[in-house]
Amino acid sequence: MQQHVYHLSHIDLDGYGCQYLSTQCFHAIECYNANYGPEVTARLEEMVKKIEQDKFLYGDDTEALILITDLNLTTKEGNWIEKEAMRIGAKIQLLDHHATGNSAAERFAWYKLDTSRSATLITYDWLQEHYAFDKENTLAPIIQAINAVDIWISDDPLFEYGKVMLGMISGAREVNRILFPTEDRAFKLSLIEAAKERVKSKNAPIQLDDDLHQIKKSFFKQKENNTKDNLVAFYVTDLLTKDKQRLTIYYKGYKGILGYNVGNTSIIGNTCMLKNPDYDFYMDVNFRGNFSLRSNNKLDVSKMAAHIGNGGGHPNASGGKIEGYKDSFVYADVRKFIQNYIDEKCTN
Repeated sequence: MQQHVYHLSHIDLDGYGCQYLSTQCFHAIECYNANYGPEVTARLEEMVKKIEQDKFLYGDDTEALILITDLNLTTKEGNWIEKEAMRIGAKIQLLDHHATGNSAAERFAWYKLDTSRSATLITYDWLQEHYAFDKENTLAPIIQAINAVDIWISDDPLFEYGKVMLGMISGAREVNRILFPTEDRAFKLSLIEAAKERVKSKNAPIQLDDDLHQIKKSFFKQKENNTKDNLVAFYVTDLLTKDKQRLTIYYKGYKGILGYNVGNTSIIGNTCMLKNPDYDFYMDVNFRGNFSLRSNNKLDVSKMAAHIGNGGGHPNASGGKIEGYKDSFVYADVRKFIQNYIDEKCTN
């Protein structure tokens, strides 16, 4: 029986380090990421729904494994996912190092807790033991660097390299992970891969630090070179364009594309309008409910901003704030809230 892995991990270097390994080990794998708190529950629910869909489409010939790394679950969360896994016929394996998960680890047989190592190292050892992964230990140096910085072994020879990697991942905000989770993850895993290629270099921490700008540009570069801001704008605009059916909202009969926490609206918003002449406006809202609007002489967005958010600005560039904004870890919920909010404003 083939195995299909559904891997949920944290959103820091250690969390993505675990997925850097799992995506190389497993052929059939889908990844999810979450920060602590309600987002963990949201992602677990998302995974369960996906497993149910896959079983409906492909039958029971594939064994589903729910792999959770670098996240400690509460006993309540553990009870829920264990019950759901039994219902849908999936196995669970959790690999973590946070002591706050001790009570849950004592409760569940599938909960492996080891506070002496990073989740990446725990995952690496687990994959080697159960799947004969990386028999030549070619990934050991990059795992050592992640482990050293994550549990702060300052005298480890690769600690400084791990520090550069830590900032590398925390600073990788070019692609919004809620709106485009697959592409954001691919970007971050590509950074870890680039770091792996340089870990044995002379003056490796400085080498990686010096190279980061070019590493990022190489990911976003398409046919021609440009400034990094423009390359990112073109890349994100392509994502918005390809997915615009899912991102479409309406205001008084005008059609717009709704981004979530995309940022850099001056460049991305204007590029998006030029790339999508069939749309009238671009709107980007952040997690606090602040929004930016852009148009290309099709809609006076200063009037729209004043109408829906007590804002204003210029006819083609404006902004404001949504009253009572309710944030979500699920983009579809954000879009639904914004559309309902706009509809209510237009009917009052």
